[in-house]
Amino acid sequence: MTNIIPTVAEYLVRRIAQLGVTHAFGVPGDYSFPIDNAIEFCPGLDWVLCANELNAAYAADGYARKRGIALLTTTYGVGELSALNGVMGSRAHRLPIFSSSGRPQSTHSKI
Repeated sequence: MTNIIPTVAEYLVRRIAQLGVTHAFGVPGDYSFPIDNAIEFCPGLDWVLCANELNAAYAADGYARKRGIALLTTTYGVGELSALNGVMGSRAHRLPIFSSSGRPQSTHSKI
């Protein structure tokens, strides 16, 4: 038996699926591929690919209203900013939506 340590994305996606989430909403993007891949390979969790990030946020909002919690994934910059209105609308109604967004790696120079 091998002891494979999951990535942060794999752990989060598995944990969210354990909470009863069966569908993840979003639009794949370059910087969100690690979490997108984790969703793709998580048993019992299906992708709902949306036309754009705002639609994905509204779909996650509806899902959270029905199921109690939702998973939304967007990419860095314009993707996450586009989803912001839908996510804040959910927040106003106290709906638990786990919104993940990829970003480029940061490099810190030593001074």
